[in-house]
Amino acid sequence: MAALENIPLVHDECWEEWMSLLPQDLWDVPLYNLAIPGSHDAMSYCLDLNSPIVTSQPWILKMADHAFPCIIRPVIFKWATTQEVDIVEQLKAGIRYFDLRIAHRPKDGSQDLYYTHVLFTVVTVLEALQEINLWLENHKREIIILACSHFEGMTESLHEHLISSLKYIFGSKLCPVMEDITLRNLWKMGHQVIVSYEDPAAQKHREMWPKIPYWWADSEDPNILVDYFEKKKESRNPGFFCVAGLNLTASYNYITIHPSLSLKKLTLKCSLCLMDWVQQQTPGEAHGCLNIFAGDFVTSGKFISDVITLNKKLIQRTSGLPGTPLRS
Repeated sequence: MAALENIPLVHDECWEEWMSLLPQDLWDVPLYNLAIPGSHDAMSYCLDLNSPIVTSQPWILKMADHAFPCIIRPVIFKWATTQEVDIVEQLKAGIRYFDLRIAHRPKDGSQDLYYTHVLFTVVTVLEALQEINLWLENHKREIIILACSHFEGMTESLHEHLISSLKYIFGSKLCPVMEDITLRNLWKMGHQVIVSYEDPAAQKHREMWPKIPYWWADSEDPNILVDYFEKKKESRNPGFFCVAGLNLTASYNYITIHPSLSLKKLTLKCSLCLMDWVQQQTPGEAHGCLNIFAGDFVTSGKFISDVITLNKKLIQRTSGLPGTPLRS
């Protein structure tokens, strides 16, 4: 019999359908005990260079942008852009957790909502959700997590509009809050979408899950991130989702003294250190195990494959041998 490490987790590393191709040993493992690759600020690939700056940003940035837009805007753009392919391409690549920061543009009389990261996006919230739903129609056994947060400029009526839209677009694909969220059970019930909604407006809607903890070290130093995660994971609740945010954050001082850098260059420069740490992690319910790993520029390098293949360690724990992969 071939050694476990020589048996692929899924055939031909087909990450587009990696959940449907997981070995049977993992079909009854709760999603919060699997290793899942995620996208930090997933919609920032389509930031609108001409949009207003989000209200919560520091006043000094907004003043500088007002005074020197030709200089400041390109800098904002290259440090606020965290992804470079659209939402469907991220799904195809294997991403299953999406960090979605939602807001209403100031002085906009419509109900249109956009995604944000310093700037607003060109694509509206509803447009992206419809694209996701269409992709799911053709991938019935893939499960995704949408983490909706921030909600700048959102009124109670806009929250109700967004939640109603989520229900209408995804319909029975939406998974209500429940305990048995294994692949086998979700497939049986036809649920494919878990929505984490970080606002009290969602409390009366059983289809909206509570906030998923997102660990964020707020540093441009990968060693600080690793030390932070090592401390945090010791207190992780293995009975719920949790995100280790591998995203690096540059301070305004750092950006000023590194004018030739961008967030992408910084991310790629530090990726080796961070991915070495990721490869050492283990999913599962044991003390110190991790669940979702969210990163920037997720289609660069081996981030997605390294996270997904962590699930091999769960196969070792459950049976010692790989199960028969499901083919769709």
